[in-house]
Amino acid sequence: MTGTPAPIPTAGVAMTALGVALIRARETARPDRLYADPLAEAFVAAARPAFDDERWARLEVLAGQFYEGRTLAVKGVDDHIREATAARCAQIVLLGAGLDTRAFRLELPRDTAFFEVDLPELFAFKEPVLTARRARPVCARYVVAADLRGDWEQALLAQGFRTELPTAWVDEGVLGYLPRADAYALAATVTGLSASGSRFGLGRFQVAAAEPQYRALRELVREAPGERPVNGLGPGGESWFATHGWKTSFRAWGDLVAPYGRPGALSGDPAVGHVLAVRE
Repeated sequence: MTGTPAPIPTAGVAMTALGVALIRARETARPDRLYADPLAEAFVAAARPAFDDERWARLEVLAGQFYEGRTLAVKGVDDHIREATAARCAQIVLLGAGLDTRAFRLELPRDTAFFEVDLPELFAFKEPVLTARRARPVCARYVVAADLRGDWEQALLAQGFRTELPTAWVDEGVLGYLPRADAYALAATVTGLSASGSRFGLGRFQVAAAEPQYRALRELVREAPGERPVNGLGPGGESWFATHGWKTSFRAWGDLVAPYGRPGALSGDPAVGHVLAVRE
């Protein structure tokens, strides 16, 4: 395959996947890297021609500002998935998968079913890059091209998702972009699809939306001007899971990232961290 894959996501929420790919490529280049993702640079190289110099420079600056916390979060999700497969979760579902490559780079059991859910335009860019690199997943990988604000459940089931098997659900940050009603509708759908022993991870943190880097992020993805909508599960997300058949537990961010040997963003706040919900 030759040429640059098209279309390239240069605006909207899908574009944030490029920022995370930049972060993963930067981490991979470090001699003390926490993980290796050789495909991340392939996505970066394929996307670069679609950006003018000024807009690309803005994306690189933002990736640098979010790098410290986001790269630790990537490593944390890697470990969450490993723990889930060790606990016999036979399926993994990435919600808002973006340009994620865990189906290719993690040592997963070969009989794991790995589902990636994201917008059709994201996969229109992603799949040709993977094909050009002759990338082969380590387990069965299924692309679910669907809008998480719509009937993504049927698209997931059509790809072979089995409701009787324990599943590890991974939110790759998409919940923060969904309007609150849609975010809770997604949580209800996940609950209905989850067998006993399934896992769902959610963050407990406060985003300072007025901070310069968050304003710059919204401008870069070209959100409509005006008041920012109320998105995500909000502070009630943890209690919602606890009252809908999930057992929840909390680990502070500092405790989570301490084994990685790097200072972590927000690590000094004991109220900030990760909530693990396990389906009863």
